[in-house]
Amino acid sequence: MGKTIDSFFKRKESGGAQESSKRYKSDKTSTSKPEEHEIQQENQGNVEAQIPETNTNDEVDENKLERDPAKRKQMWEHPPNLKEQIRRFYLNEGPYQIKLAKYPKSGPKKNPRKFIYSWFGVFPNWLEYSPTTDAAYCHLCYLFSDKPNVSHGHDSFTVKGFNNWKKVGGKNCVFLNHIGTTQHRSALLFSQNLLNQDAHIENIIVKQNEEQIKKNRLRLKVTIDVVRWLTFQACALRGHDESSTSKNRGNFLEMLQLLGSYNDEVSNVILENAPYNSKYTSNDIQREILNIIANRIRTYIRDEVGDSYFCIMVDESRDESKKEQMAIVLRFVDEKGLIRERFLGLVHVRDTLSATLKSSLWEQLLHYQFDVSKIRGQGYDGASNMRGEWNGLQALVLKDCPYAYYIHCFAHRLQLALVCASKEVMPVHKFFADLVHIINTVCASSKRHDELQEAKRDEVKKLLELGEIKSGKGKNQVGTLKRAGDTRWGSHFHSISSLLDMYDASIIVLKRIQDDSSSRYNQRGDAYAAYGNLKSFEFVFILHLMKEIMGKTDALSQALQKKSQDILNAMDQVSVAKVSLDTMRNDGWDNFLKDVLFFCEKHQVNVPDMKSPYVSTNYRPRRNDLQITFGHYYRADLFISTLDKQLHELNTRFSEHTVELLSLSASLATKEINVENICLLVERYYPRDFTERERIELQYQLENLNIEMTINPRLSGVSNLPNLCKTLVETQKRETYNLVDRVCRLIMTLPVSTATTERAFSAMKIFKTRLRNKMSDAYLADSLVIYIEKEIAENFDSDSIIDEFKDLKGRRAEL
Repeated sequence: MGKTIDSFFKRKESGGAQESSKRYKSDKTSTSKPEEHEIQQENQGNVEAQIPETNTNDEVDENKLERDPAKRKQMWEHPPNLKEQIRRFYLNEGPYQIKLAKYPKSGPKKNPRKFIYSWFGVFPNWLEYSPTTDAAYCHLCYLFSDKPNVSHGHDSFTVKGFNNWKKVGGKNCVFLNHIGTTQHRSALLFSQNLLNQDAHIENIIVKQNEEQIKKNRLRLKVTIDVVRWLTFQACALRGHDESSTSKNRGNFLEMLQLLGSYNDEVSNVILENAPYNSKYTSNDIQREILNIIANRIRTYIRDEVGDSYFCIMVDESRDESKKEQMAIVLRFVDEKGLIRERFLGLVHVRDTLSATLKSSLWEQLLHYQFDVSKIRGQGYDGASNMRGEWNGLQALVLKDCPYAYYIHCFAHRLQLALVCASKEVMPVHKFFADLVHIINTVCASSKRHDELQEAKRDEVKKLLELGEIKSGKGKNQVGTLKRAGDTRWGSHFHSISSLLDMYDASIIVLKRIQDDSSSRYNQRGDAYAAYGNLKSFEFVFILHLMKEIMGKTDALSQALQKKSQDILNAMDQVSVAKVSLDTMRNDGWDNFLKDVLFFCEKHQVNVPDMKSPYVSTNYRPRRNDLQITFGHYYRADLFISTLDKQLHELNTRFSEHTVELLSLSASLATKEINVENICLLVERYYPRDFTERERIELQYQLENLNIEMTINPRLSGVSNLPNLCKTLVETQKRETYNLVDRVCRLIMTLPVSTATTERAFSAMKIFKTRLRNKMSDAYLADSLVIYIEKEIAENFDSDSIIDEFKDLKGRRAEL
């Protein structure tokens, strides 16, 4: 049967038996080449230079194959030598059966009709629907239509599409009539035989025994495990020189050889002991395996989301090859009531215009059959192309999804608040400039760095002898000064902490630079200025002040970056930080000044008389200098003023009163739910997700839940929104309070920060480095999906991957 089908397609494509015979010989000649080309493909460049960005004439870029029936090319428009691979791809993917919240109506105005989703259940194997043309198509007839049919009506389910919904149903149902056509029955038979690899002519002629199949599968299984493990570790697969005489053949081949040295069964089927045409070590095989695993992860995520509401989080960044890449992360609540943030993929975009980002985002979501009408949140940074109210990405998404509320990343808000507050107080702004200058001067060379660590070791040794510190495992480790990053405000806290820890050692290094006559005048001058700042009481005062402030806000920053963080709990964390800073402002001056004076006495820093008139040390005296004292200056102009600026920025950027959605939903995280607020929340912000009857029923469910929370000990112990949602599932109360559960999931779907997308870019920098800057976009995206979603990828069975690999296209060796 396989021979008959293959010959049938070859005759149709060539137009005659004679040309078909020539083509068959040509194909046999080309397939006589080995599947891997290790001997011919010796690496000449970096490790990824062999993986081209464009496919050859014998390969199909499956990521570019359109799923929408109305948008994809007709089968006769594809090259003849690629049709079988394309057919296999579409057969493995299945019909395009997208579920929409509301299908459009068409037909007469008096009695319009629309497509019904339940039809997919009646015709699951062939019926497709295109939202582009609002029409139905036949998946099988499209795949096996090798030339346009000019007969009237024959292209209804392949080219034009069918949308006369009035004729669906009854005795003369168009769908039932289509099943009985010769064209459809032939297509069904062809599809069954195409996926039946045992019936193909090459496998009938060269039938291998079970022992050989076992060896082939073992060889491929080892390749799959090595590829997956190296991707988990973000290691390059290919080597610079993979020839048999090379001292280092690359991570992949070296790992295969190592595994073979520990297992004779593996050693007998891999590398030199493998058949020449099925070694499974070429870069094409590696990319196919990666693509299979990555697609299975995306399918798993799609199934995990299911019909749940979800949020989209997007960010963009340039990779090593200067390409603009867009990371897509989905946030949702799973069946167990847990918040999940899944990395869907990385997409190369031409530019960062909001229209381009939205088009690429929608293309990815529709490709994996996500229902965009279920989007209930957007999470981006504060860039204009993202948050613009008129033409930003959030505005474009809102046009299609009016209840996809935009939340500005809380971590970015906190960073902007700290930056703005530091720039408002001039001495603090100058302090950070001096801090950078001190660190650069002390750590300008390896010699100075070694001197710094040597001075710190001598200090630790002396303190141990005096008994001021205790020894122990992991204690008293010698560190270094840390530079602060401009885009990571949390790094400033670590920089300040490192300077306090290495204060005496830094003083010693700066003294040596000043006394070193071999140093240049500018180096000695920089050391003199840095030493003066370190010995300045004002610098030490602000150093301790910023350590206290940033220590409190750093805990908030770390909490905001957790994947499981919900937006209500995040607002509570912000409130805690505000109260902590306000308490320090009102009641913390005495203890703070006491700590600063103790530090100055310990490190011999001159302390001014707090009762004497204040005189500027950096500039000539001003008239108003004598009107205030040093105590007033440091307490009012520095301590209180800095804290006031911090509190003002936090209140402005994290104002609960400006976000009515959050203030209304806040009572869900309390011991007694405010029924009126939750009902108002549903009515104003989620009218489409609750019918009028459900809103009335929701009120009674909330009242009953309030009563049960006082009786049921498991519900009474609920402290926040995620615990409430999780407890409803664990206690099997989700069905009883199904509407309350729906409200909880809608609020928990709202994003807190875009930290997950930032982590994706960190992973991108690990994979795409200077030596691997020619990676194709598809290869990079697949690698990142496997690396980031490792917990999903490691659960895939190798045998199931082999089966999918076998069905992907015709293989020379039987699996």
